[in-house]
Amino acid sequence: MTLAGIEVQEGELRLFPGWDEEVSETLAATKAAGEDGRPRLVDTTMLYAPRSGGVKRYLLSKKAWLETNRPGVAHSLVVPGAHHKAGDDSIVQLHATKLPFGDGYRWPTSVRRWGAWVASLNPSIIEAGDPYTPGQGALEAGQRAGCPVVGFCHSDPAGLAALHFGEWAKKPVEKRWARLFGQFDRVISPSRYIARRLEEAGVGNIVIRPLGVEIDTFRPDRGDRDWLLKKLGLPASARLLCFAGRPAREKNIDVLIQAVQALGAPYHLVLVGAGAGMPAEERVISLPYEANPKAVAKIIASCDAFVHANDKEPFGLIVLEAMA
Repeated sequence: MTLAGIEVQEGELRLFPGWDEEVSETLAATKAAGEDGRPRLVDTTMLYAPRSGGVKRYLLSKKAWLETNRPGVAHSLVVPGAHHKAGDDSIVQLHATKLPFGDGYRWPTSVRRWGAWVASLNPSIIEAGDPYTPGQGALEAGQRAGCPVVGFCHSDPAGLAALHFGEWAKKPVEKRWARLFGQFDRVISPSRYIARRLEEAGVGNIVIRPLGVEIDTFRPDRGDRDWLLKKLGLPASARLLCFAGRPAREKNIDVLIQAVQALGAPYHLVLVGAGAGMPAEERVISLPYEANPKAVAKIIASCDAFVHANDKEPFGLIVLEAMA
């Protein structure tokens, strides 16, 4: 379909006075990208933040792979941000409200506007990475552009709702989750567990596609135990247990802390990113969020063991990376 067939007008995208210039510049950039001539895959999700983990890494790794191995295919990401901005890296950020206590995540409010932005890129296929505003907007954009829309189910929102609000919240969230994913042309699941949860909710057209590991990044020879012990100020006799991830409730960081305290000397728990905002605990060392995967790989490979306590993990990419 030609861009003229899905022409997006600037007036559809305005939020409130004062954003006109940002909207105009970003729309001009997305329309220019849409005229590229190559078939274009557009990924969109709200699960993308400055300090987010697995979903962001999956999207950026896919982008890098496509650029190297499929130069005939254009790829764009549409994600929330503090401002409207279309970067030279084909990542389009759209202004969205920052979630309180959301560790940098932002919540877009308008399905219609989000869908119009995605459509402005003239997509050939759209992949939605969540069941929230971007996922719903992706479906609207697919209708407008006349292209297929697939949904990648990165999480189990019903299980998370039960964890955070109680079992009463599970069923209504599951119904809404299933209703949205049932509208996608295909649903991608990263694991048999998520596929089973989708099937139980009544969703069909499921394709199981496990994620992979970048073995050039995550490998044993990245380890440097002496470097890490010196960095942490610990003796050679120390035994290091590591976890890398977000400081989210479902990660069960408290279980890991209790375990290392029960073990006692010489064990220490090294939290990469996950200890942010937590009070100091005996035998627990908190390192800041690390955006560079190679730096994360170096820390993990320098520890004695990787530990993980999230029993609601949809796939557990970091576990595979630690095993590598």
